[in-house]
Amino acid sequence: MKTTDFIGLNAEQSKKEIELLNSLLANFQIYYQNLRGFHWNVKGNRFFVLHAKFEELYNDAIEKVDELAERILTLGGVPLHSYAAYAQEASLKATENVSDGDECLRIVLENLSVLINQEREILAVAADNGDDGTQDLLTPYISEQEKLVWMLCAYLNK
Repeated sequence: MKTTDFIGLNAEQSKKEIELLNSLLANFQIYYQNLRGFHWNVKGNRFFVLHAKFEELYNDAIEKVDELAERILTLGGVPLHSYAAYAQEASLKATENVSDGDECLRIVLENLSVLINQEREILAVAADNGDDGTQDLLTPYISEQEKLVWMLCAYLNK
């Protein structure tokens, strides 16, 4: 028997969600690694503030990676779990050798925009499937990320 047999979701309908969640998982892994690079490489007079902020953000991102993988498993799928698979599936691009704080933050904002839009797409598919669990997982992500976008824009004075 499958997990979906016990939680009342149609396994066939859940396949689209699994596909979309794996794509989101791949993007979160790229986002996470971008944040690690910014944390390590940022320079300038705002180093201490940004270094700490990027650490906060990558710790949050890695928690979400775990939650997404577990949701994929709950729906009967197999989460992507190699960097090769992430690189192939992700729409976000890995960022290298960026040390300017403003540029790092602009990239974070671009990454967040992709994640938020992707999460909204998954919410619609999950709603059609009657999948409250996936909706409950992603809705707080969106709220948190929208607030973060606002704060980063205020920080950059945009």
